[in-house]
Amino acid sequence: MSLLRMIHKIFQTGFVTEDPISANRSDAEVKPIDYRGEELRRRIREILGGSLHIRHLDSGSCNGCDWEIAALLNPIYDIQRFGIDFVASPRHADMILATGGITRNLAEAVEKTWEATPNPKILLAVGDCAIYGGVFGETYAHFGGINKLLPVCVSVPGCPPRPQALIDGILLALDRLESIQKPKTLHYSR
Repeated sequence: MSLLRMIHKIFQTGFVTEDPISANRSDAEVKPIDYRGEELRRRIREILGGSLHIRHLDSGSCNGCDWEIAALLNPIYDIQRFGIDFVASPRHADMILATGGITRNLAEAVEKTWEATPNPKILLAVGDCAIYGGVFGETYAHFGGINKLLPVCVSVPGCPPRPQALIDGILLALDRLESIQKPKTLHYSR
């Protein structure tokens, strides 16, 4: 096919992409990011006073969930505008977002990352592999879900979960963080 025929075909075809929100779905099924974004911003300010810092921890995934997490940073979702930042060091994190089951080679690194995160801290398990081991299960090289080593606060199921589900999971994790941060009320009686 010559270059001119290819260019002519491109102009004949036009745009074939669809709006990411309305592609073969009703608005009730998939809502745009703004439906939860302002709530996300408000909850982060109430609980943390500024922004939420998340450390992504890949403990042996296939990278499907990692791509969905990366989608949260693209122009469609852009969760940074709501006060969420991904950080390189667990020492700066409020939340750990874990993907993949734990491979035996990474178990020590996972524990060290958890220990390096300051209190109060929460763990969000993303995807079926992080929750129960997924297709990998428990083998000689794989422990299974991350709950085998660390206390999971919130689980977001899916293989991989949609970005909207990740946002809902972050909101639920913020509620758990708020309950952890609240001081225990002491009752004094005479």
